[in-house]
Amino acid sequence: MSGLELVACCKYTPRRPAKRLSIQTRRRVIVGETSRVERDERVDEAMEAFYERLQEAGLKSTRQRDLIVERFFMLDKHISADELLEDVREHQPRIGYATVYRTLKLLVEQGFALPKDFGDGQTRYDPIHNQDPQHDHLICVDCRKIIEFNDQVLDDRIQDIVDKMNYTVRRKKIELYAECRIKACPNKTG
Repeated sequence: MSGLELVACCKYTPRRPAKRLSIQTRRRVIVGETSRVERDERVDEAMEAFYERLQEAGLKSTRQRDLIVERFFMLDKHISADELLEDVREHQPRIGYATVYRTLKLLVEQGFALPKDFGDGQTRYDPIHNQDPQHDHLICVDCRKIIEFNDQVLDDRIQDIVDKMNYTVRRKKIELYAECRIKACPNKTG
């Protein structure tokens, strides 16, 4: 079961039972993460936009594609095709690598994902629905964790430099490779 259902007009309808949330759940704010409700709303919005784009492009939706795309948006992290396949197979064991890869390629073509190479030999896909595709990255060289960030002060400074040199920024790519300071990091060397 994919967790979604396709309505005649290709509108995304989540299969989540409506339930009343406690005040404690509604107030829960986790620094650096979104609550389950916010995540579900974000995924629902991304899925609706994906279905609209499929319809505009004259493409069909399949249960396997729906599951792959939903999990991609649900996980909301830089993920390789192998990692996404592993996750998707927990929900639908018969999905193959080629299906995941073709779906990631479609997400890139339709503007929902950006392929990224962080120097670890794997292409990772960055979900970019309704977010700034120009965000920056901090990559741990020990544990390979990838953290997205936006820094207005940094962006302003870059703009000042570019203005002084009489240029216009078309795109920027900042990737900071740093050593992990987490003592319990299982990938820490030395």
